[in-house]
Amino acid sequence: MYVGTLSFDLLLGDVRSLKEKRSVVRPIVAELQRRFAVCAAEVGDQDLHRRARIGIAVVSGGTEHVTEVLDRCERLVAARPEVELLSVRRRLHGDEDD
Repeated sequence: MYVGTLSFDLLLGDVRSLKEKRSVVRPIVAELQRRFAVCAAEVGDQDLHRRARIGIAVVSGGTEHVTEVLDRCERLVAARPEVELLSVRRRLHGDEDD
């Protein structure tokens, strides 16, 4: 079993309130969940208007599938015009990890 995770650090566009921030972040999280069957959530910077941290996780029996899904998720977020992708942290955990 392999678990892959991504953490996106995002700079949001013209956002002036936490309500506007939610209207940008929620659709991204929902699309990741719907299109790729991953677990996704806003995991940090909840109190900042123009910054967001989104985390995703995927579980599979093989590293190839995990890598493919993570690549697709990263491309989807990077292509969103309303956000700037500042950094991405990727991790792969396997059965051998203690």
